[in-house]
Amino acid sequence: MTALAAEAPADCQLCPRLVAYREANAAAEPDWFNGAVPSFGPPGGDKDVRLLIIGLAPGRGGANRTGRPFTGDWAGDLLYGSLARNGLSDGTYAKHADDGVTLNGTMITNAVRCVPPENKPVGAEVTQCRSFLTERIRSLPNVRTLLCLGKISHDATLRSMGLRVASSPFGHDTDYELQWEGHDLRLRSSYHCSRYNTSTKRLTEEMFDAVIAKCAEDIA
Repeated sequence: MTALAAEAPADCQLCPRLVAYREANAAAEPDWFNGAVPSFGPPGGDKDVRLLIIGLAPGRGGANRTGRPFTGDWAGDLLYGSLARNGLSDGTYAKHADDGVTLNGTMITNAVRCVPPENKPVGAEVTQCRSFLTERIRSLPNVRTLLCLGKISHDATLRSMGLRVASSPFGHDTDYELQWEGHDLRLRSSYHCSRYNTSTKRLTEEMFDAVIAKCAEDIA
């Protein structure tokens, strides 16, 4: 591993608490992925990415199980459904990494690459993972829009680029124009598409779809 890697190694050792939790999961569920989950992008690779979606962290029974971001849990059902409805994916999402879904101009990643206990990384863990997010963004020469799902993702993304959080505060359906390393980027954000947010109606499918539709327009 180097500090300039865009992806964490599957057995990343940077965060002791996450390592211990990953090892406990591996002991309980040895057939699961149980590692730092890599980003999922289009068949053409980094050069084809125009939209980068940044979540919080893998879910224990979702991406930590399947090895693909947002795959196998409630949040994935909503995200992949919305991507398909807005022309950003092809194929039928079937909640596993080999379902044949492909992304169009889109990549999905997480601010924290390993599953945290209770789906809640601590600040030090978000900071430890920051270099991977910095390099992930830097590796995408044609990215136009960053979509952050949730406040932790939003703040982590700004900090990964060395930008002030106070200048672009989080909110649902916020839209900021940024300049970073000579590139013009659009930063959009949404409430996270978690079961909690949707069950409490803080986020509806229609609200989420509207944000994804705007992202699709950005990169059309």
